[in-house]
Amino acid sequence: MAEVGLPDYRSTLGNRGAWCLFRRDNGIAHFEMFTLWDDFTAIRRFAGEDITKAKYYDFDPDFLLELEPTVAHFEVIEG
Repeated sequence: MAEVGLPDYRSTLGNRGAWCLFRRDNGIAHFEMFTLWDDFTAIRRFAGEDITKAKYYDFDPDFLLELEPTVAHFEVIEG
């Protein structure tokens, strides 16, 4: 993620930041990508028209046990 994924997120116009979160549980590492975007248009620049479809790289199946088909988006409430 440090060499491909995070730079890809961060180089997309409208990305405000990208982090790879992980935890280890019983010998398995669980990963979660946390990204912030200007708007849904910016997300489409990265992910394509269907922003609910997870984007994977060609090498991901070699490292991941499961490829989740969708992602969840949340809006930030600024206060």
